[in-house]
Amino acid sequence: MKRTQRVLRTIFIMTLAVMLIVASNVFLVSIGKIHLRSNTDLSAYADSANTVRVIDKALRGNIYDRSGTIIAQDNRTYNIICVLDENRESPDDTIAYVADKEGTAAALSKILKMDYETCLNFLKQDVYQTELGTAGRNLSQSTMEEIAALNLPGIEFTDSIQRVYPLGTFASNLIGYAQSDETGSTVGRMGAELYLDSYLMGSDGERIYQADKDGHILPGMKEETISAVNGYNVYTTLDQQIQEALEESFTLTEKRFKATRSWGSVMEIKSGKILAWGQSPSFDPNTLEIEDYNNYGAQLPFEPGSTMKTFTYAAAINEGKYEGTDLADSGPYCFYNDENNNPIRVPRDESWGCIYNAGRHEYGMVEYDYGLIQSLNTVTAEVQNRLIDPDTHLQYLYDFGFFHSVNTDGLPEESGVLNFLWPADKLSLCYGQGSTVTMLQMLQAYSAVFGDGTMVRPYYIESIRDSYDTSKILYQAERKEVGKPITAETAETVRAILYRVFNDEEKGTAKYYNIPECKLMGKTGTAEVAMGGGYASGHTITSVMCAMPAENPQVMVYYCFESVYDPNSQVDTAPVQNLLRKTAIRLGFAGNAAAAATEEPAADGDVVEEAPVTEITVSDMPNLTNHSLDYAYDKLNSTHTEVIVLGQGSTVIGQYPMSDAEVTTGQKVFLLTDTNGFIMPDMTGWTRKEVTALWSVTQYGFRLEGQGVVSAQNIPPGTMVTKGTEIEVLFE
Repeated sequence: MKRTQRVLRTIFIMTLAVMLIVASNVFLVSIGKIHLRSNTDLSAYADSANTVRVIDKALRGNIYDRSGTIIAQDNRTYNIICVLDENRESPDDTIAYVADKEGTAAALSKILKMDYETCLNFLKQDVYQTELGTAGRNLSQSTMEEIAALNLPGIEFTDSIQRVYPLGTFASNLIGYAQSDETGSTVGRMGAELYLDSYLMGSDGERIYQADKDGHILPGMKEETISAVNGYNVYTTLDQQIQEALEESFTLTEKRFKATRSWGSVMEIKSGKILAWGQSPSFDPNTLEIEDYNNYGAQLPFEPGSTMKTFTYAAAINEGKYEGTDLADSGPYCFYNDENNNPIRVPRDESWGCIYNAGRHEYGMVEYDYGLIQSLNTVTAEVQNRLIDPDTHLQYLYDFGFFHSVNTDGLPEESGVLNFLWPADKLSLCYGQGSTVTMLQMLQAYSAVFGDGTMVRPYYIESIRDSYDTSKILYQAERKEVGKPITAETAETVRAILYRVFNDEEKGTAKYYNIPECKLMGKTGTAEVAMGGGYASGHTITSVMCAMPAENPQVMVYYCFESVYDPNSQVDTAPVQNLLRKTAIRLGFAGNAAAAATEEPAADGDVVEEAPVTEITVSDMPNLTNHSLDYAYDKLNSTHTEVIVLGQGSTVIGQYPMSDAEVTTGQKVFLLTDTNGFIMPDMTGWTRKEVTALWSVTQYGFRLEGQGVVSAQNIPPGTMVTKGTEIEVLFE
């Protein structure tokens, strides 16, 4: 019995001792921050241990043109952080700060191509941590990984995501832009970036763990990770080469006519796919120097002028009231109102007023067809009021989609303003004045005329695809028929007249637009500019709508610009021909030779000589990388391109355009032979596309400002440029 009691007493005492030891350990850990058995100092843990939540930002989806060229993308960049405080602790007793400043400076300065002494001075500062100036910011992933592989103590990185637009002003009012919000997420603010923001943005991931005050993860603690999911990719119908040709033409128009603004588009007739869409002035989404947020093609209602006459004629033809060889009086159309407030033609002394042809020209009795071929306001008024009536005409305009929204891929748009109360309003409507429409409406309406009478809706979003698996398609565009305002037979009859607008060598008002690659058809327009309830004195909108090739129309091109009135605006057509020719070549229409435009007296009697036509050829860009310069020159000889060699080497190590791309006569081709430096060319007059090509092939630092063509550069031509130099280019 006594023995049993002794055993129990012993067990009790031992248990009590163990409990005291555990309690003491807990006390020392919680109060003294010392682990009793190992004598480990836990202050690095206990003083500052906290749960850390790190957001892993998703990459926004890319936006592409129809060939897969990137229009918009996210770039993840990295900044170097150098921790200098020698008191920074590490749980595993490793060095967690820059201890070897000289060795670290030597390694970093070599990779970053910065001065060693400059780098060392950064590391000698008496601060907890520092950066390395511009040289240590916005590093590419490859540069970051090269530095990280050295395992330099105290060298760490922060990352950020920047939305970039490699093609600059490319369709910027259509694509729009995205920028970071207060949370660091990239959010669409305008255009397709805004419209498709929910598809493009993706979902952020996160990492949750416990760390000490210096950010070191505590061993043995639970860690939870949720992966980021990148946004979906958007593929547009835009064609890079045609889009860039359109924007080049804007620049040429501004130089030739001092145009205050220009806008235009190229669209497939049967499908409604928009191959190009743009305006000037526009903006570079990389710099966001935006003068006007409006998208002219959808948000700028304007009086289009004579391009609207096509629909007046189409209405009469479709009603069976038209015979093209019948005669009409082309003299002044003086009018009064009938009982329905419609205009009726009366002698001048009985009228409320008269309308006239351009320049008040009179041609006597002419065939109705020539009313459209010569763009006669007075004969078009006869079509509206003798062959049909204004109400019938208006109903056809509604059927063609005017004065209603088109609803194209989220484009903010205006529907235009209809003035149809007084006889003068109704007359003005037949030749495109007094009421307003948009370019988007014009594209949709003309698709019926250039096609089989069926009208299709324009669109520019082709598909939305999974960024990890492009075979997973979330959205695929389809052709959308939105009406059939006229019959196929009517469309054919109208096209026959529009063909003569371009190809009647004596009287066709569009004959100066003709190109050698293929035949065209369509209609020109010149309109006064509405402003403040009246018309801006001396200002006009010049436009042309055409289809190519004329024998089987595949695409339409619409081009407008506003400027001080110039009698040669429909004669000096080189800026628009630039777009027409490059579009024809790009789409394979070249080869069906069209008659070149002939010299004709301008409207004011002056003879305008047409510039000689330069033969433009298109070639495949050969692969020149790792070949000699002599080999490159030999391969490029037949392309008739302008070759610019960069560097002092004798072997090509980089090229632009890349192999298999198409190059055209006169295009700049860049051959890189040396990464250490090159002789700066004279970039005066270069387009943004050409400067961007130089930037792309050299990978040097560029800063671009302004719009238009190059007017100034900070590095004089002929100067040797070395790696690390920032090249500033001004466009005007």
